[in-house]
Amino acid sequence: MRRTALAAICLVAAATTGLTACQSGTDKADGRTGDTAATSNKPKEPFAGLTAEEIADRAMTATTGASSLRMKGDIKDDESDGTIHIDMALDKKNECAGTMGMGGQGKADLIKTSHTVYMKYDEAFLREQSKGEAKADVDAAVDMLAGKWTRMSAKGSDAKDIASFCDLETVLGGAEDIDSDDSSSVGVAPSVTRAGTAKVDGATTVVLKAKDGKESYTLYVATEGKPYLLRLDSTTPSDPGSITFSDFEKPVPARKPVGHIVDLDALDG
Repeated sequence: MRRTALAAICLVAAATTGLTACQSGTDKADGRTGDTAATSNKPKEPFAGLTAEEIADRAMTATTGASSLRMKGDIKDDESDGTIHIDMALDKKNECAGTMGMGGQGKADLIKTSHTVYMKYDEAFLREQSKGEAKADVDAAVDMLAGKWTRMSAKGSDAKDIASFCDLETVLGGAEDIDSDDSSSVGVAPSVTRAGTAKVDGATTVVLKAKDGKESYTLYVATEGKPYLLRLDSTTPSDPGSITFSDFEKPVPARKPVGHIVDLDALDG
């Protein structure tokens, strides 16, 4: 099964309800109860008074609630045991526009409107995806398709896997539906701790460290505006990777390409 981009925050969400209820006052994010007058002139600390789990919960709510966003980075594909590099703007209307590549072997431009999937492959991508096929067939496919826009129905069987990259609900992985009861299935609830602050594309974020068994992640949560998740790093040695999130609530430029388009559905027919 393909791993979703927000797998880590799903783990965090699974523990949030159960863990935050038993946090003591000394474990709050600000961790201090000093004289108010003495500290009134100090800059307000981001998420003051919140635990790491509460910050993660707010990040999950804000990010999964976005109607659109852009995601860029590397995603583990459990189906092929490879890595998908993606730079895609997508929304909850299942539209998207961007690029994707498999294992560093070429790339493809992808646009999905409500009814149609458009793709433009480079030669390296076509040859990588055609490994094992007859050389003559691969050469013919490269001659016909490389560098050209193609189209196919979004409802067709060949488009289903591709279209899944454009389904924001799928990408978010159902994180909104995870509750504390789900954490019991792994035996030990995930742990979340604060680890200072850091910049992500110029924005200040609170850094959270999340651990669930052998899997570990670093989350970067925006401190200004809505507490969106701006970056997610997998720090699991066997599954490293990083993905950034931006352009929340911005329109996705999913428009039909101009010029000649090869109709793949017609070729199959």
